[in-house]
Formats: sequence, C-alpha cells, structure tokens
Amino acid sequence: MSNDDSLNPAVDDGRFDDPDPAAEWSEDGWRAAVWAPNARALEVVTNGTRLPMSHDDVGWWRMDGRLAHGSDYAFSVDGGEPRPDPRSAWQPHGVHGPSRVFDPRRHAWRSADWPGRDARGAVTMEVHVGTFTPEGTLDAAIERLDHLVDLGVDMIELMPVAAFAGEHGWGYDGVVPFAVHAPYGGPAALQRFVDAAHSRGLAVCLDVVYNHLGPSGNYLATFGPYFTDRHDTPWGQAINLDDDGAVEVRQWIVDNACRWFREFRFDALRLDAVHALVDDSDTHVLAELAERVEWLAAEIDRPLSLIAESDLNDARMVEPLAKGGMGMTMQWADDVHHAINATMTGERHGYYVDFGPPEVLEKALTRVFVHDGGHSTFRGTDWGRPVPPGTDGHRFVAFYSDHDQTGNRALGDRPAARHDDDGSGIAISAALVLTSAFSPMLFMGDEWGAATPWQFFTDHREPELAEAIRKGRASEFGGHGWAELYGGDIDVPDPQAPETFAASKLDWSELDAPHHRRLLDWHRTLIRLRRDEPALGSGDLDAVRVERDDDGRWLVVHRGDIRVAIVLDGEPIALELGPLVSTLPLAAWKPDGTGVEADGRVTLPGRSVTLLRTRADEA
Repeated sequence: MSNDDSLNPAVDDGRFDDPDPAAEWSEDGWRAAVWAPNARALEVVTNGTRLPMSHDDVGWWRMDGRLAHGSDYAFSVDGGEPRPDPRSAWQPHGVHGPSRVFDPRRHAWRSADWPGRDARGAVTMEVHVGTFTPEGTLDAAIERLDHLVDLGVDMIELMPVAAFAGEHGWGYDGVVPFAVHAPYGGPAALQRFVDAAHSRGLAVCLDVVYNHLGPSGNYLATFGPYFTDRHDTPWGQAINLDDDGAVEVRQWIVDNACRWFREFRFDALRLDAVHALVDDSDTHVLAELAERVEWLAAEIDRPLSLIAESDLNDARMVEPLAKGGMGMTMQWADDVHHAINATMTGERHGYYVDFGPPEVLEKALTRVFVHDGGHSTFRGTDWGRPVPPGTDGHRFVAFYSDHDQTGNRALGDRPAARHDDDGSGIAISAALVLTSAFSPMLFMGDEWGAATPWQFFTDHREPELAEAIRKGRASEFGGHGWAELYGGDIDVPDPQAPETFAASKLDWSELDAPHHRRLLDWHRTLIRLRRDEPALGSGDLDAVRVERDDDGRWLVVHRGDIRVAIVLDGEPIALELGPLVSTLPLAAWKPDGTGVEADGRVTLPGRSVTLLRTRADEA
C-alpha cells in the first residue's frame, strides 16, 4: 500500500522491526503467549493439563515449552474457565471451544512468484463463501474461480471469514478475528484458496471487522481492556482505541491486518464501517494501520491495499498521511449505488430520499459524494465534504449492488427482482458502474441477474439471542417506507430459519438459461472494453462529463473519446453525439432499433445502452 500515487516504498526506519509477540515459532513448535495485563495467574490448558505461564512488565504471559501444530489449547485466567486464545488461528470446535495451533509455514505456495496487485482500478467480485457454492466452503469456491477469470474479474473480495458462532452467517458477528471459520475449511483452506486465486492471476481481498465483535463467544474481556465505556457504538461498548490499555488493543488490530497480508498473502483488506472506530488519540488507529501496512508492503515487495467502508463522505479517508489524511488506498462510494438504484427503480424510502433526480446521478458519477456538505434529509443534518479536484477516481469503489444493499432489504431481493424482466435495468446499472472512473465492484451472481435472493441469516444457538434477532429484524422494516415499497404487509424471512440461508445460495444452473447468459455476456463485454479502452479504464474523475435531459429520460456519459449513451425511458430517443469514428457501436444492449449516422445522429431504443467512439478531435 502507498499513501500517494507514486507507490514509492516506505522508509525502513526500524520502527516496525518488533515481531508479533504471539508468533514465536521454532523447530519444536509454538510458544503460547497471551496478553492479560490484570491477571494474577495464567495457565495453558492442553491435553487435560494446566501449565503455568510467566509474564513481563506489560502483561504478556508466555509458557516455557512449545505446542506442536494441531495441538488443542486454551487459556485459564486466575483459575477460571479455559477460554479460546484472543489471537487463535483455528477454532475447529467452535468459538466456545479450545483453540488449535496452526503453523502457517506448512503450506507450500504454488504462486510464490505472485507479484501482487494494487487494488485501484481493479474489477472486483464480492463473494460470501457460505452461499457462493452449494457446499459453502473455500475449497468448493476454488472450483468457481475460472468463472471469474472468464468474466474478466481482477480481484475477488471475500466477506468476513473470522470465526463466528454457529454454522452460517454473514460473518460480521465474528468473535475470534485471527481464526478462519471452521465450516469454511479453516486456515489451511484459506491458504489454498488464495494460492489458487493467485495462480489464476486473481488478486484477493478480505473483509475484516475491527469496529465490534459479535454477541456470542466474545471472551476478550476475560483477558484485558479490549473494550471501553468511553464511547458508544451501535453494537454497545466500543473497541478500546484510546483508553487505558489501548496500545496493546491497537497492536492486536494492526497485527491482525498484517497477518492476513503476510501469512495468507492477501492483496487487500476491506475495513468494515471505519466510521465506527471511535478514536480520540493523537494518531487515529487507521493512520497507524496505514503506516504499518505501507512498511510491510516495502518489506515483502508487493503492493498492499486498505479499502475503507466509511459513511462520512470525506475524501480525507484516502488522502496521504503526510497531508493529514487517513492514508487508506480506497473507500467505498455508497452514494453512487444510491443514485443508480433510485434512478433505476424510483425508490425513495429511507436513505434514498435525497436520490433519484437526474442531477443527483450526474453528481454521483462526476463528484462521487452526493452529500458533500449539504443537507442530508435521512440524517437530519449537513453531511460530508466535497472531493478535491484532481482526486483519482480509482480510489472510490462503485457498485450497483453489494451484500448490504441487497441483504439489508426486507426480503433480500436482488436487482433482478427489482428491474425489467428483460434485464435492461441490470444492463444499464452495470454500464454506469463498469464504464465509470471509479474502481467497479460486482456482487456474486448479479453478473448473470441471479434470481435467488440474498437474505439476512444467522445461526445462534442461544434461544434468547435467536428470538431477539428475529424480533429485531421484523421490527426494523416496520418503517422507512418498506411496507409501501412491497405493496403491503411484509413477511420478513426468519434469519434463524435454515431455509432462509438455503434460499440465499447461488443457483449456478441459472447460467444454462439464455436470459442469464445474455446478461453475463454483457458484463463480460463491458469489462473487456474497460480493459482495452484507455478512456474507460481512466480514473480521471475531473474529465468525466454527463449530458442529460431534465426529465431523466436519457443521459450520455463522456469518457474521453467514448460516449456511453443510455436511454432510461421506455421510448426511443434521437440524440446528437457529434462526429463518430464508425457507425458500428463498440457495444450495445438492444442493438435492434439502434440507428447511427456518421455525423453523430443516433436513434436509440428505449431502456438501452450504446457505446460509441467519437473522432479524436471531438472527444
């Protein structure tokens, strides 16, 4: 990762030479270590035996001997119930059971010469391991990587794999952040997956959650001040980033990130909801993480990217540390999604209330943030800051669908359920994203217009917690216009019901249907053009220009010498695009009914997309 566009390596000034304090390996195995600053005594519990540990001045406890790969162990604080290691890599017995020693050095990497990839400008596919395939495992997901390669995807982004309670869930309620969810295959399977992706030329990004832990299996407070009452979050106590003991908690986060890069060879991390990382320290934890990862990228000699999900609408997130920014490589651009969805569906409920007019879509495509200092009706206050001129558009991740924007709908209905039966709504949405100056991302299955929903599902075994989740989910959709949207009372799927999870799995047999194959071919064409045409691959946000009519019937996006002409209305539209290189479109959704003359007069059918090249001197 780099804090500027030069990708110059960070200076090695010795600040980060200290190794992970819990990663002490030798030929004899691993020396168990855990941070517990307030403990009076600490024991390793393994094979029914309790082994005493000794501690240093900052609260790190270590055993005298070594544990071999595959050994089960847990830690007992002051004689209490043995609990999993806060830095456990492997929880084969679930999040309430003992940890298991995992030696990351055992994997023989076939893709050892992988040069890495900067995530900026990459076409990314977001994937949930549990629903990507019928088996729901990392090894099964490997069998589908060739589909992504054929599509033209550059990077696959895995939703969180940190160990969480139960068999299935979205992954955002993980409680053992260093461990890989056992039903997905555990840590060895994750190494195999990354290796297989790199062998096919695919970069890999991992979604990580540092702003909270889930409600079941969270034993961190047993060991130390991982949480603080100084701040509130939507999930309760905040992660301790600026209170007593915060130095080690921050190091726990930084070490976790670096471990994914070093031991599993990820190319990027997507950081969940960083606006909820409440930190009043002189140096924000994001800036600390950015500096550490930049140093690591120089050490291992490949680019590493940090991608922030932020609700702040503030480009300071991706500005260099030297200029007072947070040093993130990229950030998600939800406003682009909102503008596209509101335009294509007419939805105005909840946070879509300020979206939909043609000028809002134009602003999103050219300036990223719709709320950039003006009033946000949904939030009830002024919000955001303008993106400074000259900012690289590739620093913003744009999408017409993702896990949140689908799964957090009452019924988990995908774009295919909300758009035209002939797929035109998806085709237009895809064109707006894949020909944009942003870094485009797709959500698994949407590339073929998947008919399966993607719903909210959990698998908590505690009856009270399960019932609370059911009631909370049902009450969540009592307002914000959801009932009106769906035309009456809503039967919200039960998150705990096995059939809710089963219904959310992709149906790969859909690819046998011509309708789905056509949408897949359209996405493949757009991605190919983005790669082949410098104008479409450019991140020059300042050069993007949009022509449109005030009624929202059509728009033309100017991308260098290429025009992306989109008809939103159901009726044909006649436009003047200026002198063209050829009357043959570069690509067209609904080519039938398209008329193009050499002087740039075009007739386009309703609900269509046409890409045309203008003469260089007219671009």
